[in-house]
Amino acid sequence: MREDTRTRIQEVALRLFTEQGYEATSLREIAEELGVTKAALYYHFKTKDDIVASLVDLRVAEIEELVEWARTRPRTPETRRSLLERYAANLARPSHLEVTRFLERNQTALRAHPKLIKMREAMLALTAELSEPGATPVERISRSLALVALHAGKWMTAQDGLTEDEIAKASMEVARRLVDM
Repeated sequence: MREDTRTRIQEVALRLFTEQGYEATSLREIAEELGVTKAALYYHFKTKDDIVASLVDLRVAEIEELVEWARTRPRTPETRRSLLERYAANLARPSHLEVTRFLERNQTALRAHPKLIKMREAMLALTAELSEPGATPVERISRSLALVALHAGKWMTAQDGLTEDEIAKASMEVARRLVDM
């Protein structure tokens, strides 16, 4: 039951932070939206920063796990492609898009948050695994942009005239082309 309540708090906070902005959302509003007291909310999260940390921790763990996997493999084109596929699978998780939107809309307020600094570091480590030592700057930048291509597909919508499946396939194709440079 405790985990269900934590998850509900995270979901409501994520929605309010995204809709209203991190700075404009109070713990009181989150508690009211949930229909609980502030004291009940404090039992799970003492501050808004604690909620953000909980949202980012899972994402960082996924990236770090992927980096560790990549470090056990040879730096080959096949490994790079497999790394992209694994990363794309992480991006496809249901909560990822919501967390990404939240972080994107609240960059200024959260830029110095310690958990986001850790996430940036994890992404840099992941990017480094896409290139072998001695790769040219063009190869390193192209391979880094492969990850951006996967994210860019998540920002597209059906309004663009494409289905989610078409967007996912096109994003992966662009990412593969960039990583194979």
